[in-house]
Amino acid sequence: MGSGVIRAPSVSRFGTKVMSAGASTPPESVMSGARKIVVLGAGNVGGTLAQRLAESDLAEEVVLIDIIEGLPQGKALDIQESAPILGFSTRVSGSTSLDALAGADIVVETAGLARKPGMSRSDLLTKNAEILRGHALAVRKHAPEAIVLIVTNPVDVMTFWFREVSGLPPGRVFGESGTLDTARFRTFVAQALHVAPRDVTGFVLGTHGDTMVPLLSLTSVSGVPLTQLLKADQLAAIVERTKKGGGEIVELLKMGSAFYAPSAAQAELVRAVVLDERRLVPVTAHLEGEFGLKGLCIGVPAILGRSGIVRVVPVDLSPSERTAFDASAQAVRADLAVLAALPRAA
Repeated sequence: MGSGVIRAPSVSRFGTKVMSAGASTPPESVMSGARKIVVLGAGNVGGTLAQRLAESDLAEEVVLIDIIEGLPQGKALDIQESAPILGFSTRVSGSTSLDALAGADIVVETAGLARKPGMSRSDLLTKNAEILRGHALAVRKHAPEAIVLIVTNPVDVMTFWFREVSGLPPGRVFGESGTLDTARFRTFVAQALHVAPRDVTGFVLGTHGDTMVPLLSLTSVSGVPLTQLLKADQLAAIVERTKKGGGEIVELLKMGSAFYAPSAAQAELVRAVVLDERRLVPVTAHLEGEFGLKGLCIGVPAILGRSGIVRVVPVDLSPSERTAFDASAQAVRADLAVLAALPRAA
């Protein structure tokens, strides 16, 4: 395993101390929170994430922004009114203006369209790129020191696009993909073995889509290699279900898509940054030579801290995993080619 590339010094970005009312004094590392976290998009994912962040008391203020008048304000007020019951101190507000980004320490981008019947992948890419372009320029103007977590799909391409348009350093813009895919993978493994999900460890790399790569070679249950616990056909079935995990939920819901597990994954990443936890997690990161790739964003293991991505951690892949990972990278490059002609600057 290589040492990876150091992306940014671990500097103290957030000096605020946040605690729930009545809580005992925690260690200093736990007390350091963010001043302001902004969630762009107040749909099911954005609204649920704002709730999770507020209840975690990770910031003085959580702001929901959406273009639909009343939606972010109403959800924010609803969350805020639960504070006396749950005991959190975070202020929650909503706005339809991107000016509310001002002073944000962390921005989570959840806005964007879902693919609709009759919409081509190119149409989806172009429309979501247009939405994110405006947001990226607003972040550059109002919150140039922010760390940005991208959720909008296709997340690998949108992460690259947001970083390019905003001009922010690569380590301060990353995407949530492998964290969610890995959670689904671990869930299915735990169900197959009838063990606690927390005892399953592993990574899902590559794109957040059909070409994702669950790493069976690095998956274990309390240290026992997964390949010793399940047969090849069982492993193949779990890999296939993981790849179609989001679609399975869409099919069951009939209307809408997943938001509980996605928002939990996003909250985990935000927490890792705010509390400088140095978590080794799979995220969509900009590669600068790691894994032999440059000029794209894709899901890889990375250490997250207060400066964002501290470093990408290369891991050894089996020959079949390497082939699958390269195919995943090619899929990302094909999508990036669709956006090549779009304007970046204001």
